[in-house]
Amino acid sequence: MAIDVARARAETPGCSQVLHFNNAGASLMPQVVLDAQVAHLQREAAIGGYESKAEAMDDIEGTYASIARLLNCRAEEIALMENATVAWHAAFLSLPWQEGDRILTAEAEYASNYISYLKLARQKGVVVERVPSSAMGDLDVEALERMIDGRVRLIAVTHVPTNGGLVNPASEIGRIAKAHNILFLLDACQSAGQLDLDVQAIGCDLLSATGRKYLRGPRGSGFLYVRKERLEEIEPPVLDLHSAHWMAPERYEMRPDARRFENWEFNYAAVLGLGAAVDYALAWGMPEIERRVVALAADLRTALAEVPGITVQDIGTRKCGICTFTHESLDAATISARLRAQAINTSVSDPNSTLLDATARELPDLVRASVHYFNTDEEIDHFCRALREL
Repeated sequence: MAIDVARARAETPGCSQVLHFNNAGASLMPQVVLDAQVAHLQREAAIGGYESKAEAMDDIEGTYASIARLLNCRAEEIALMENATVAWHAAFLSLPWQEGDRILTAEAEYASNYISYLKLARQKGVVVERVPSSAMGDLDVEALERMIDGRVRLIAVTHVPTNGGLVNPASEIGRIAKAHNILFLLDACQSAGQLDLDVQAIGCDLLSATGRKYLRGPRGSGFLYVRKERLEEIEPPVLDLHSAHWMAPERYEMRPDARRFENWEFNYAAVLGLGAAVDYALAWGMPEIERRVVALAADLRTALAEVPGITVQDIGTRKCGICTFTHESLDAATISARLRAQAINTSVSDPNSTLLDATARELPDLVRASVHYFNTDEEIDHFCRALREL
């Protein structure tokens, strides 16, 4: 069933205020997500934080179940986290690293992840190696296969890089990881909510994501998926009285599920907002959302290519809702600022965020325009008219 765009826009207060092409930064929350958070904050103010949490426990537990439906996994394989960065690092730092272990990653890997690889290389003597890209720009799975040996401890890849619009071939990577019994960590920060994710089909062992981007949830929310069969192979870098039980003066036991990666304190308004956002996406249907987002982005790229002075910089065999471009005479920051003055939201992707890819392609700062299912063809036309008039 096609998405009712008029209804989606009516249920999104921000659509009446801005033309929002910054969904890969932080999307516009639907009213139901705002309501879930405000209602809980009002209960906290009225009856107390502990008491309002107890009152909302069914909905809090429902958030785990909803994320499990989103990913096609079990609720016990989900940990709620403060954001995607915390989730990713909780997974990455849980491995028993040894000197000489190899990490295989992509050329379009996100800066925060790669900095952590380099830090671990300095501290533990691990070896960080990037898998070459294909001619289309995505990770070359044949090259990945050739790089596998007994020292590869982890394959870690950003599913949708912050620039370039490409979707890395996660399922093919997962097939290789499974065949060689290598842990596979997928950074789904920018794919969750715009692409239909199935961790069984992908074959990843660990997956991190945020609420604020394409899931249309609140800032300060995220989650981590941990495949149950891998749980005993890894240990969270931080434990507290929520993630582990103090059994005796000299002994503790970790929780038997993915919540061993959590800590005790939560922003429960954000948790409930995240749950509402996931339920809202599931109600539209993730296959339907993906089809519309990908189609809108393709229309935007076509339209941008016809604007004088604009060069679309997207790569990838498979592309998503992120569109990046440069202008022959205006820098990205100037373009984004001038658009924002007209209530048109974009963002700027700087080379340092994907240093290897940006260096290889000699990219300057890019304007990033990222569409969602509530955006329209009319907004694309308006956007391109505004660019022509800069």
